[in-house]
Amino acid sequence: MSKLEGYWKANISLIRNLLIVWALVSYVFGILLVEPLNGIRLGGLPLGFWFAQQGSIYVFVILIFYYAWKMDQLDRQYDVHE
Repeated sequence: MSKLEGYWKANISLIRNLLIVWALVSYVFGILLVEPLNGIRLGGLPLGFWFAQQGSIYVFVILIFYYAWKMDQLDRQYDVHE
């Protein structure tokens, strides 16, 4: 496997894993599991409501920063950084 193929394989793997996390938080926790999660309170609000309204947005922003940080590491590892 060439260096470029390894870089893109790592990049696609990172994107796939982050999309899985995003889908779990926004779709599974925010929609499918909203009723069971509503039994738990977070800051006075039901946890299912919190995930649907705020939690998925917070997680998405965290994933953006994590992706940028991890891609910087991958760029340096494969010597494709600026």
